Amino acid sequence: MPPAKSATAAPPRRKGNARTGPPRSRGRRTARPRTTKRIRWDKVGRVALLVVLLAVVGLYLQQGLSLFSVKNQADQQRGIVQRLITQNKQLARQQKALNDPATIQQDARELGMVMPGERPYVVTGLPGH
Repeated sequence: MPPAKSATAAPPRRKGNARTGPPRSRGRRTARPRTTKRIRWDKVGRVALLVVLLAVVGLYLQQGLSLFSVKNQADQQRGIVQRLITQNKQLARQQKALNDPATIQQDARELGMVMPGERPYVVTGLPGH
């Protein structure tokens, strides 16, 4: 059952103001064509979200591409390091061999040097010389 209304209560009034104009009568409404277009905020929101999504995806793609670039560069650097390690081992073996007294003596004899106290001999007239 609806609540009872008091007999002294006045019906609510609609007051006009500067924004809405004078109060309208409850009479018949006339159809006026709208001259201004209303903004569809739901569509604007969707477009804004789509733009933000595309920006985020673009940033992720950019970071992904830079990650692959850095990985490729790191692989190249690892290859260079491996070649340098191999070359370093080779040079260390060569240094060890060159510091060996037997190798030094052999290289000196090939250059025609003799040890102190030795007498050099030169053999001539051999076939093929």
